[in-house]
Amino acid sequence: MKNTYLVAAIGEWNRDLFNIKSTVLEGDWSYVSTPRELEKYLSVNDPQYIFFPHWRWIVSPHIVNKYNCVCFHMTDLPYGRGGSPLQNLIQLGHKTTVLSALKMDKGTDSGPIYFKEQLSLEGSAEQIYCRSAELAWDMIIRLIKEKPMSTPQIGDVTTFKRRTPAESELPHFDELSKLYDFIRMLDAPTYPRAFLKSNGLKFVFSNVDWNKGSLIAEVQINIDHVED
Repeated sequence: MKNTYLVAAIGEWNRDLFNIKSTVLEGDWSYVSTPRELEKYLSVNDPQYIFFPHWRWIVSPHIVNKYNCVCFHMTDLPYGRGGSPLQNLIQLGHKTTVLSALKMDKGTDSGPIYFKEQLSLEGSAEQIYCRSAELAWDMIIRLIKEKPMSTPQIGDVTTFKRRTPAESELPHFDELSKLYDFIRMLDAPTYPRAFLKSNGLKFVFSNVDWNKGSLIAEVQINIDHVED
């Protein structure tokens, strides 16, 4: 009987990688992108592993307790538990981080660690997420082949707060480098990109880069709606 594996993730970069990787790996592979799809799949399947490369919802305790759930968190745990790790790291001035592969438990990013790998924080959020997804797949393959034991997290716990869409509004910056980091750290599909509002208009920024000491970026201009 084939081993059965489930990948639960958001982002087109994760789905594209799944379509590539799953075709060359042994076993029966499936992909879900919402909690409802996850519950539906588990109602009729019993996977050996559930991998969460990039997931924004809390996983139900009955799933964590019943299945071998592995998630991938973009910090050197136990530093940086919690939401929006990429954005929090960049705002704190980090240039690199590690991707931690951990066994999920009832806590938030508190489970024991399988292993960690270095990850650069250069480029846009989308570019970083794509690198992270590639690295997560390397870890997934290693997990399947080596079946390593996990070890408890060691060190002082630091917790990150998940960002809200309203926090994507541009604050005042006294340095262009900080503005550059703010725009790029939010620049990924499905994410609330950096914006500012003026005279009934909303200016949304993406694809920021340096140009002879200045910044250039794409700007989308919309009529500002109060409900946003």
